[in-house]
Amino acid sequence: MSATTPYAAFAALLASQGQAVSPAELHGLLLGRSCAGAGFESEPWLVDAAELLGSAPQDNVRAALIGLQEMVKAELTGSEMAVVLLLPSDDAPLAERAVAMGQWCQGFLGGFGLTAGDAALSAEAMEVLQDLASIAQVQNDLDETEDGENDYMEVMEYLRVAPLLLFTECAKAAPAASEKPSLH
Repeated sequence: MSATTPYAAFAALLASQGQAVSPAELHGLLLGRSCAGAGFESEPWLVDAAELLGSAPQDNVRAALIGLQEMVKAELTGSEMAVVLLLPSDDAPLAERAVAMGQWCQGFLGGFGLTAGDAALSAEAMEVLQDLASIAQVQNDLDETEDGENDYMEVMEYLRVAPLLLFTECAKAAPAASEKPSLH
């Protein structure tokens, strides 16, 4: 048996608090709002997370959500510009991973829409959002075959790059004067 994955640990933490929300959907929400220009202040993120959770998170969930936000901030603003998706491990059944991927896309679209509002986006950015909406719908179309596994991996690679395009575009559109200095 392998060590507990971040996804499994987060899922267990949420379940211990009586939360039925998927870690993938929470991560998608966070990444979507971050890519749309929400910034990285913890309080607005915790308000959005509480809305998805249905209540304010308790201390240990709150700490995990803030840690998740710090990870996303480092991924989006670091020199590597690489995104790690919070999804079940590769040894989980493909159906479980595909459902989580759909939940991640739904969360991302919700967070992006909540923050971006009616902001004008390029045709390329609109296409990415349409792709995410499509991916959110096909979660039951992957079979436990080598082809299904290959399709899943291709979509995963796309989902690692798509947020970066949206973050870069929305960061260019946001006036630099609106950035507040970090208090850390």
